[in-house]
Amino acid sequence: MQAIAYLIGTCDTKAGELRYLRERLAAAGVASCIVDVGTQGDAQGVADISAAEVAACHPEGAAAVFVNDRGRAVAAMAEALRRWLPARDDLGGALGIGGSGGTALIAPALRELDIGVPKLLVSTIASGNVAPYVGPSDIAMLYSVTDVAGLNRISRQVLGNAAHALAGMLREQIPAVADDKPAIGLSMFGVTTDCVNRLCDSLEADYDCLVFHATGTGGRSLEKVADSGMIEGLLDVTTTEICDLFMGGVFSAGDTRLDVVARTALPYVGSVGALDMVNFGAPDSLPAAYRQRLLYEHNPQITLMRTTAEENARMGRWIGDKLNRSRGPVRLLLPEGGVSALDAPGQPFYDPSADAALFEALEATVEQTPERQLIRSPHHINDPAFAAQLVEQFREVMATRSRSTH
Repeated sequence: MQAIAYLIGTCDTKAGELRYLRERLAAAGVASCIVDVGTQGDAQGVADISAAEVAACHPEGAAAVFVNDRGRAVAAMAEALRRWLPARDDLGGALGIGGSGGTALIAPALRELDIGVPKLLVSTIASGNVAPYVGPSDIAMLYSVTDVAGLNRISRQVLGNAAHALAGMLREQIPAVADDKPAIGLSMFGVTTDCVNRLCDSLEADYDCLVFHATGTGGRSLEKVADSGMIEGLLDVTTTEICDLFMGGVFSAGDTRLDVVARTALPYVGSVGALDMVNFGAPDSLPAAYRQRLLYEHNPQITLMRTTAEENARMGRWIGDKLNRSRGPVRLLLPEGGVSALDAPGQPFYDPSADAALFEALEATVEQTPERQLIRSPHHINDPAFAAQLVEQFREVMATRSRSTH
């Protein structure tokens, strides 16, 4: 079956733009179909897939979508499209267009598509904070410059570029790599880079090492990939996003962080990397309650705040509760020498008492079993000896899993 491009928009207001995209794709030799996600009016005869067909996928049926309330209608159509789009067996890639409402409607469905499936979104809000729309996915967003409200000398150029980009993605296949090594996921932050680089150096002969930056979205991406079945183990060394969840920093991965350990039963070897710091923006962005705390200016845009013993104890209990739900092998290593490059003798965040509170809370909370273990290490997280311990534990849990599946 030929893979085609799905062009998604509200045909009652974007019919001309959607036709133009189809024309540009046809000129590039790519077949496409137009999907109407409008909720308020006539599709102007342009759609190949009607709004009614998409709306029928809503759990409560199309009647839940076509209501006399724009906000409710858009939210319901978003849910219907999120369920409908991933089920297409001829989908090669997708391109959505819209303003703020259209972007909010289309983005959740694009996030449901597998990583690697071409997905673009031309949007009036693409020059702002796009994290709520892209999330942990590989959506490419293109700023429309003018409103998506008719064709003009600017919109033709922008939409044409988007169509040609999608055509290129569909026509040009990514060369296959003759490498059957299993993939594993690792989490890293600047202050744990030395540790993770050593892990990759030690394991790359046997594993394809996928490293995720622990910036909130990075943690969600790591867990999305784990849920997708693309990786066979986790080396989650850097759990710093939990600090931002608790203290309101800018790099939170949300309260579902670590739930993947229970969902997937993947072998999990982790640590408490960078739990000494909360990330905020520029200094003047800090909440008033935190301005007298121990701070470190990482760069002009990022200010770090040292976590206290009480905060570390809270995080330790939370992590422990999460890991207690695990169904697969778990090893959590605790680096007594410090949890980040800033948490070392002579460094600004060195605080053994705060780290001790974290370790003690974990030991009091984690229900240790032969499969679920806490391991104290006398080393600093970036010490080569600590990386060697992580590698040893990871190889052990992977070998155990391999024996149990054969």
